[in-house]
Amino acid sequence: MMEAGGHWRNWVGNQSCIVRHRGAPDSEAALAEMVREATSNGLNVRCAGSGHSFTPVALTSGLHLTLSKLQGITNIDAARKRVSVHAGTTINTLGKALKRSGLSMINQGDIDSQALAGALTTGTHGTGIKLGNMASQIVGMRLVQPDGSILAIDDSEPDMLNAARVSIGMLGVISEITLQAMDSYNLHEKLWRCTFDECMEQHDDLAANHRHFGFFWCPVPESRHCYCLPDTSSVSTTTSLSDVCEMKTIDITDAPPMESAFEKIAYSSEIYPIEYVPNFHELEYAVPVKYGKQACTEVRKLMLEKHPTCIYPIEYRFTAGDGGWISPFFEQDSITLSVSGQPGTDYWNYLKDVDDILRQFGSRPHWGKLHFMGAEDVDALYPRAGDFKALRNKLDPEGRFLNDHLKQLFG
Repeated sequence: MMEAGGHWRNWVGNQSCIVRHRGAPDSEAALAEMVREATSNGLNVRCAGSGHSFTPVALTSGLHLTLSKLQGITNIDAARKRVSVHAGTTINTLGKALKRSGLSMINQGDIDSQALAGALTTGTHGTGIKLGNMASQIVGMRLVQPDGSILAIDDSEPDMLNAARVSIGMLGVISEITLQAMDSYNLHEKLWRCTFDECMEQHDDLAANHRHFGFFWCPVPESRHCYCLPDTSSVSTTTSLSDVCEMKTIDITDAPPMESAFEKIAYSSEIYPIEYVPNFHELEYAVPVKYGKQACTEVRKLMLEKHPTCIYPIEYRFTAGDGGWISPFFEQDSITLSVSGQPGTDYWNYLKDVDDILRQFGSRPHWGKLHFMGAEDVDALYPRAGDFKALRNKLDPEGRFLNDHLKQLFG
């Protein structure tokens, strides 16, 4: 049943709301009943996931749901290598379960504590020029509708599936997700440091010749500490500690597990995540891959010349295009470039300057990370935006799954 509300804040404290009711359902039936009751009483409904979004996507003054009691695998189709999982399951929990079952996720990001539904449907991704975002692995979903009914979607309805894969909770509250997995595999990770110019020279070859390639550009020596990056001086091609790139390649291997200072072989989901301290507020855009080096070069120049006190690293990764109607990567191979502001400082002008650079390339935001997009940008950047809005309005004509932030963008 719904409980009395109260104050909620996200993991880094830059978003919060006062909610009228809270709900922590332990079954799909309980979830459906909470949604039905809330919407019949004229309340809006949002689901918080693990609270990892920097944007206001989880905020509401109505019913605020957590799916933390809806965790675990519900079914494994071994023949097709598909796994069905409760929407509140964390990426870390899923990885451990898949390992026991002889399977792996096709790709994942570098944080694994998020709830699957929230992470995937905001556009979360890893890196790999031939690999889609995590939502591209979704082959089925169950969504609770405003009246408490269940909308089941699978790959027999490609348009519905592509609309729902990245939908920010606007088409219903997800109770279950079915993912396409693959046979279990180990990954071989290598870390090193080089100059920015060296990185740009090797950029194309590293992206093409490794399953995963990405880097952090660090303007000053202190930058790597902001993201808990290791000191790779001993495997560096430069003696400089400023204006350097912390490089990473990862490839599938048949070699047995091993670990040294800057090289590691382990099960897939034990390699992907890295440690982050929640002390940053992040902006991230997907830039068409052909503009990646130019975009990074211009943001680097901005940071060095106009905003030298903004020292959080640039994170730079690759993602293949997909069919998600409002996915950051809709039919567009991209690099993702992220920057961060320091909590407690006035970083807004810096982030706006980064936005001014990245939007000139037709870049699209990660929906869970800070951005400056408005409704006119959505219409301009997403060819299927009109179709998505029409479907959203058909499924939820009263806008119960919207909040002020989403209404501005998609209402």
